[in-house]
Amino acid sequence: HACNDWLGSRLSFSRRPSMMAMLLLLALSLASARLGTQSTTGGKETVFVHEFTDGRLDPELEFLGPVKSGGHIIANTAPGCWGPMITPHLKGGHEVTMPVAVAGAEIGDAVALKIKNIEITSLATASGNDYWVDGRFQGDPYCAAYHARKDGTGEFFPETYVDGIGEDAIKYVKDDSPATPFKFANGYTMAFDSTRKFGVTVTKEAAEIMAVNAKDYHAMPENSTQHSILTFAPAHLVGLVSRTRPFMGQLGSCPAIALPDSHNAGDFGSFLIGAPHPSAVTAEDLLKRTDGHMDINTVRAGAVLVVPCKVQGCGLYFGDMHAMQGDGEIAGHTTDVSGTITAQVTLIKGLTMDGPLIFPNLEDLPFLAKPLTPMEKKKANDVVKQWNLPPIEDSLPIAVVGTGASLNDATQNGLQRAADLFQVDVPEIKNRATITGAVEIGRAPGVVTVTLRVPREWLDTIHLLDFATDQYVHDDL
Repeated sequence: HACNDWLGSRLSFSRRPSMMAMLLLLALSLASARLGTQSTTGGKETVFVHEFTDGRLDPELEFLGPVKSGGHIIANTAPGCWGPMITPHLKGGHEVTMPVAVAGAEIGDAVALKIKNIEITSLATASGNDYWVDGRFQGDPYCAAYHARKDGTGEFFPETYVDGIGEDAIKYVKDDSPATPFKFANGYTMAFDSTRKFGVTVTKEAAEIMAVNAKDYHAMPENSTQHSILTFAPAHLVGLVSRTRPFMGQLGSCPAIALPDSHNAGDFGSFLIGAPHPSAVTAEDLLKRTDGHMDINTVRAGAVLVVPCKVQGCGLYFGDMHAMQGDGEIAGHTTDVSGTITAQVTLIKGLTMDGPLIFPNLEDLPFLAKPLTPMEKKKANDVVKQWNLPPIEDSLPIAVVGTGASLNDATQNGLQRAADLFQVDVPEIKNRATITGAVEIGRAPGVVTVTLRVPREWLDTIHLLDFATDQYVHDDL
């Protein structure tokens, strides 16, 4: 029928660029001995990544690479959230790439990642607000799927398979019973245009056609082991249009303790403290996190992300690409897609910090945090002359990521991190964020950015001035 013909033609036409990109990625990877082109400094000029973890970030496992400082990482990422959430053998709520070591990176260093490019490769995705299915997990459905069998036995992380389409299509290998720990309270299936600039939510009929070939429509990377959420064919919302603005929900460095990838943050990580499953940690353990799971929508092409190194080699990883998301990700989930990312890596020796920093694109900065224009500086200098003041402060913006069990905790964490970074007290950071910045929600329940303008000399002292000037100092400012 017409709907089937239309979707089939979209699949045939629109998959071609994605397949070519993936074939090129694979060919380059094989040609460079699987991991990259060897440089003369002990690191690789380019590292190609298309392999994934089992849902856990573990510093005891071997990293890929290493990539040299100044080199690039090119990764083909798998969808996060819903796909891994309905795949019980995965040990976290995402399926991130295997971490890449940075040549020369040691504990107490930092690494800057300049995001050169992010491209959506999926033709469609599905998402929505969830509810948990009792009896199919222990303590935490995101990282502790559990198969409780009728004979009283059971196992964590059971193997499953797909049988048909719909919310009961995921079944246990051992007894063929329904297995998903999650279902939709309100969900949707979204198809993208050929340029991946817009998405439109589709009817149940269209969603079910996609569900039959779910992994193809999702452009699932070949090494991914997750089930595609398109299999569920949700369609509560129909005809809703949204612009895309892809970013990485997961981009960071390996924590100093094994953690489910989705819980490498202060909010989700707090659920692990004393939990009744194999991924349980203590409050002290959680301090070893690196907050790579941010869901901050400014972590997109053009931005610079600076991450802490809490393990030897740092271990950079990517995942959970989102096609679009408003501040807060208030539904709990958004449009998880497959895609490719290119990032340039710069090692910063001796910059010891607790969590990530961001130099967002100029247009993503809060109004008060944007650098002063020449006209604004002229007006300010008029006030200086009137009152015989010392020269105005020459400042540039930076965003400090804070996480915690709640948004209040995350805000306090971000303020303290900023104070520690610049060796000033928290009250000064509060004032600066209030009159030259903002506190913005990355994700509920507990991820924020504390954005503020700080003096150039503060940035210079911690070797970040060049990143700020490259990002914000232009002839038109």
